[in-house]
Amino acid sequence: MPPEAWAAAIAAALAAGFVRGLAGFGLSVVLVPVLQLAISPQVAVFVGLVSLFLIGLTDIGRIRRDADKSAIPITVIAIAATPLGMWALTALPADWARVLIAMVSLGAFVLVVIPLGRVKLARHPAMAISGVATGFLGGFAGMPGPGMGPFYLRGRLEPKVARASMMAIFLLLTPLSVAFFLWRGVATWQDMLLALALFVPVLIGDWFGHRAFGRVSARQWQAATALVLGSAATIAVSRLV
Repeated sequence: MPPEAWAAAIAAALAAGFVRGLAGFGLSVVLVPVLQLAISPQVAVFVGLVSLFLIGLTDIGRIRRDADKSAIPITVIAIAATPLGMWALTALPADWARVLIAMVSLGAFVLVVIPLGRVKLARHPAMAISGVATGFLGGFAGMPGPGMGPFYLRGRLEPKVARASMMAIFLLLTPLSVAFFLWRGVATWQDMLLALALFVPVLIGDWFGHRAFGRVSARQWQAATALVLGSAATIAVSRLV
């Protein structure tokens, strides 16, 4: 990548790590739409998935302590739905994939901001829908977060439990997705080196996000998450246009 592309990628990685540390999701929502403008969408998605897995390893203690049991069935359903998203990613032309990935980023911002109230569906149907959306969006855009966001951000769980539950799903889902990308030849071990290079700014941003999380109220938590997601979506869509 040229120097300006590296600068944009590093800035996106810092912002992505921050919003992930603050909200528990959003790393790929911020990182992938910006990164895909410099490299192929498939590699951008792969880098996002690797980053999600590596950052999840730093939060195993928090996940075991705070995560809700709903993370288990959602993860199982998401694993089953992931191959469908991967098929869509590889089947679509690169330009169409870039447009749709940017739209997913914009949709994540809308889901957080629009005052739809709490989830009205019964718990089990809501988990099933969340699992399917999580798996498909994880496979297609490297963004499992928007699929599970409505269930956890608008449910009855307190922020630290919702945050840890989403982290648990990322930790279980992403290594399988990464392995599948490598097995199918969609990404290479050279792409893994790019993911490792960008993980350093992701880790720095995540550290600042964790520090900010303990100092904000539930309403401020949602507002800050929406602000970062909205900024990332605006940048991705405007650059794409």
